[in-house]
Amino acid sequence: MHTIGKALLLLCSLTSAGEIAAQTVSGKLIDENKQPLPYANVVLLSLPDSTFVTGTVTAEDGTFSLNTTTPNQLVRISSIGYNTVYKPVQPANLGVIQLTSDTQQLGEVVVKADLPKTRVKGDAMVTTVAGSILENAGTGNDLLNKIPGVSANEGDIKVFGAGTPEIYINGRKVRDKSELDQLASDNIKSVEVVNNPGSRYDATVNAVIRIQTKKPQGEGFGFNNRFYTGYGYGWNVLDQYNFNYRKGGFDLSGMLYGKKGYTEDRKTITQKTLLDKTWIQDSYLCTQYDMKDVSAMLSLNYQFNENHSLGARYDYDRTPERHETVDPMNTLVYQDNALYEESHTTGWRNTQETRHTLNAYYNGRVGDWNIDFNADGFWSDTKNPQEMLEQFTPAGGSLEKQTVTTKNLTDNTLYATKLVFGHPLWGGNLSFGGEYTYTNRDNSYMNVEGILDNNNSSIKENSTSAFLEYARSFGKLQAQLGVRYEHLSSDYYEDGKYMDEQSRTYDNVFPSISLNLPIGKVQTQLTYTGSIYRPSYWMLRSDIMYGNRYTYEGGNPLLRPSLINRLTLNVSYKWIYLNSRYIHGEDAITQLSRAYSEDDPTVSLYSFYNMYNSDKLYTTLTLSPTIGLWSPQFNFLLLQQWYKVETSNGTENFNNPILNFAWNNNFKLPLGISLDVDLGFDTPGDNENTKVEEWCWFANISLYKSFFKDRLSVQLKAYDLFNSYQAKSTIYSGNRLMTGKMEARRNIGITLRYKFNATKSKYKGTGAGDSQKNRM
Repeated sequence: MHTIGKALLLLCSLTSAGEIAAQTVSGKLIDENKQPLPYANVVLLSLPDSTFVTGTVTAEDGTFSLNTTTPNQLVRISSIGYNTVYKPVQPANLGVIQLTSDTQQLGEVVVKADLPKTRVKGDAMVTTVAGSILENAGTGNDLLNKIPGVSANEGDIKVFGAGTPEIYINGRKVRDKSELDQLASDNIKSVEVVNNPGSRYDATVNAVIRIQTKKPQGEGFGFNNRFYTGYGYGWNVLDQYNFNYRKGGFDLSGMLYGKKGYTEDRKTITQKTLLDKTWIQDSYLCTQYDMKDVSAMLSLNYQFNENHSLGARYDYDRTPERHETVDPMNTLVYQDNALYEESHTTGWRNTQETRHTLNAYYNGRVGDWNIDFNADGFWSDTKNPQEMLEQFTPAGGSLEKQTVTTKNLTDNTLYATKLVFGHPLWGGNLSFGGEYTYTNRDNSYMNVEGILDNNNSSIKENSTSAFLEYARSFGKLQAQLGVRYEHLSSDYYEDGKYMDEQSRTYDNVFPSISLNLPIGKVQTQLTYTGSIYRPSYWMLRSDIMYGNRYTYEGGNPLLRPSLINRLTLNVSYKWIYLNSRYIHGEDAITQLSRAYSEDDPTVSLYSFYNMYNSDKLYTTLTLSPTIGLWSPQFNFLLLQQWYKVETSNGTENFNNPILNFAWNNNFKLPLGISLDVDLGFDTPGDNENTKVEEWCWFANISLYKSFFKDRLSVQLKAYDLFNSYQAKSTIYSGNRLMTGKMEARRNIGITLRYKFNATKSKYKGTGAGDSQKNRM
């Protein structure tokens, strides 16, 4: 009898193993507020020794799936800040799993863990902020400036080797850079930098930054107010008030923002034109900017349950005045080193702009299907009147005067929809969807004196795209494959007449692949992406702007997009992070100076042109150890390009590398004070058709202190303490060279922030037509 029982037990075990081998374990993670929990680790372990079998991370909506191989396995679910959960592999559908907060101090957990601060995870390099010294960075903008491979200088955010990224906060695209200043670093859980975005993103997107905030706390009314004042050339003041009301599934959020600022742009410019005679213009330019900006936002969101939510958001942005005063622009013109003319230019230009943005979304889950729908509208109008008074005296002649009055009007309209589906398939996850965008841009340019031609142009575009993306784990290897198709039809009109030569139709297919493989404790990621750079509407305009008698600036409606191929390697080990990216661009777009007309070749027209192919290599090495109360971060960046440039001596190779070094330091001082001291320098070298000819360096310092359990915080900052971040550079454009050097100016400021029951909105709209908005 005993023998028969053993035989029956063995038979049952084999049957169960066979059934499980053919099954996929799946489920969905939510947090304590029943919100989807993305990017959590889900690992399959073998029993009894808990050996790693395979693993994955939860998707944006918290879902996951894994293939089991034997009945003696266990699912381990973990995420920073939450208690680890273990689940059996039966039943195969684990349903909705809610994680609870880890009551330990997160900082202690991070220190004891063997995880690197920056590591490969999915398609991104993830930096954990919660529980680290980065929580005291200040604003979201301050934090990004300390993320490996990212630069955030006064709101100008760049990913090394990729340029300006798209930024998402909890899945919603950031439309206004002030949102990052409004976001406190101690409310951020993690930052993910995607160097090679997959097929899910528009092909014009070179990089993506995804910010995950900590889970919201409490219900009721809360607000967050930020006040800033600083001094550079003059005082700048801004105030931003955010509020949120949450009750059950209902969520109402709003924002009011106002800014008044003053700055100056002082620089020396030397233009050299080599014709039958050599012409040199030595200019000193001082432009003063008085700026006023106001913004408002209101969003409504309702979450029916963990599977369905919808909402709408409206943004209003108004620049009532951005007054530019040129006082003065003094120029000496030489012909073959003999003084030919002196000129003195004064004038003004005022920009007035109004923007309206509307987004509506639905985010849901039906069975195993994830659905994400967005509809967007965008409307803007801009007015740019300008008046310049030139006084010039030819050598040996008398004083002459000339007034140039121009007016530029621009109107933009955009409508867009985007629909994305997700579904588990063959042990992985399949995503697919499409997007449609209609844009219309009207531009008019008038010159009262008739020195430049008047222009009325219009660009109407219809853009359609579709993508397919599949991700799956094969043991320790995580693979993601994707393909994206984009169709763009652009119709160009001059004075209401269709222009066939300027109108274009493009059909492009862009593949992408991402491979992640841990080698011991070393995380590695290799990705390839095909993409495109479409010229902005500003580049495609046909009007010409007046600088002075010898310098004009305009667009080029004949520009073609530049096709780009990117290959990226990411490696991380504990506090060491390496990123290397190779980029090949076809028909690279470059700004050049050429003769405005054959009748008067001394007049330069700066415009945009498709030139030679471009090859660039970016390599970034970041070291981020922690030594007691000192947290240093060393960043080394190498830019090596292979690029041909037209010079007065013929076509030359601009292959000199540029090195950048940044040394960021954070010190934990007594009384809870956080001190940041950041140093950095750039070396001379070549970047496209520009030669940087001098070294430059900077030193920044910041003090941060919070009071009343972090409800009130104070931050003092000083940028470029020694006015040292300036360097001379020369742009080469055939027989024309332009050398410029901008004056540096230190900036000091103080930020006060007060929070009361502050909660982040649950708004999940991701937006549609983002790439076309960026071109506007």
